[in-house]
Amino acid sequence: MKLTTKGRYAVTAMLDLALHYQQGAVTLSDIAKRQGISLSYLEQLFARLRRSGLVDSVRGPGGGYNLAMAPEKISVADIVLCINENIDATRCGGDKNCQGDERCLTHDLWHSLSERIHEFLAGITLADLVAEPNVREVADRQRGQERERRIPAAIAR
Repeated sequence: MKLTTKGRYAVTAMLDLALHYQQGAVTLSDIAKRQGISLSYLEQLFARLRRSGLVDSVRGPGGGYNLAMAPEKISVADIVLCINENIDATRCGGDKNCQGDERCLTHDLWHSLSERIHEFLAGITLADLVAEPNVREVADRQRGQERERRIPAAIAR
């Protein structure tokens, strides 16, 4: 099992939305700047997140994206699975045909690992992550950097 960049970015972007949950719609360009993720990549991810019902889009001025439900109702597993990440450590995709058409010696081991990974990710919500002191520290740093970018822009006008 390998969590790809797609999965990591989806979780990061959703956590960014959760950090701004009470502040209205968040634009993908703001998320892209804060998190260092390509805007076009975010657009692809958010199309899947919206189809899966994890985010809502808001059109027009002040538009962007909101979480479709409270952060405590969205688990990391929900996000990872919605963007088609594979949480399966077996070679056979769980089909028990790892060695030709037969189960291999270690199939049950890798299957159990997959189940534990899923349980672990399902047990962590966006609200849990928002409450983490290290997450808050990084979010505060990003807000400070955002303010620094705005000040020179305002002075230039």
